[in-house]
Amino acid sequence: MSTAVIFTIGFAAQLLFSARTLLQWIKSEKAKMVVSPSSYWVLSVIGSWLFFIYGYLRNDFSIILGQFISYYIYLWNLNLKGLWKQLHLPVRIVLISTPFIAAGFMFRDSSAFTELFLQNKDIPLWLVIFGSAGQVTFTLRFVYQWFYSIARHESSLPRGFWIISLIGSGSIIAYGILRHDPVLILGQSFGFVAYFRNLVIGYRSRKLQTIS
Repeated sequence: MSTAVIFTIGFAAQLLFSARTLLQWIKSEKAKMVVSPSSYWVLSVIGSWLFFIYGYLRNDFSIILGQFISYYIYLWNLNLKGLWKQLHLPVRIVLISTPFIAAGFMFRDSSAFTELFLQNKDIPLWLVIFGSAGQVTFTLRFVYQWFYSIARHESSLPRGFWIISLIGSGSIIAYGILRHDPVLILGQSFGFVAYFRNLVIGYRSRKLQTIS
């Protein structure tokens, strides 16, 4: 597959990720507090699905690893929002099985996997580790969000979510620069600003609640 097509898939995924962040940001600005809209999770699922494909086509283990961790948390939030049951059964089956199918392709030949993902001459092992660490850190924000939302029985995007987002995003931008990957650089640069802005909105919201 041509590089242009691969990057198109990657940019489409990042566009959806950027759109989710932009919509969430706009709605939070209007509400004057940090909100967790349903559109955020819908766009997350679609973008993540495309990113599985992009990571595989780019032979980038760190991207695939990052998506595996967060994908099912997106689906969990869809269920919490009451949207999961509205999907047709075939769609739900495809969404649930996608990571397992991707894993099957990835591990169908263990020696080829090791050579392609962990001993790739185009991606040194230290860079794979660095990129994976950034992806894992970035994805841990959803693990944090998951536990936070479970405790409160509602889908929320707390302050810790945005702090972890800033740390992870900065790491991925650095990784993208080292990998000469415009998809990662452009996608994360926009998000970095939105994450910081959500911290500001959350701080002002808590300050107003304290005063009142």
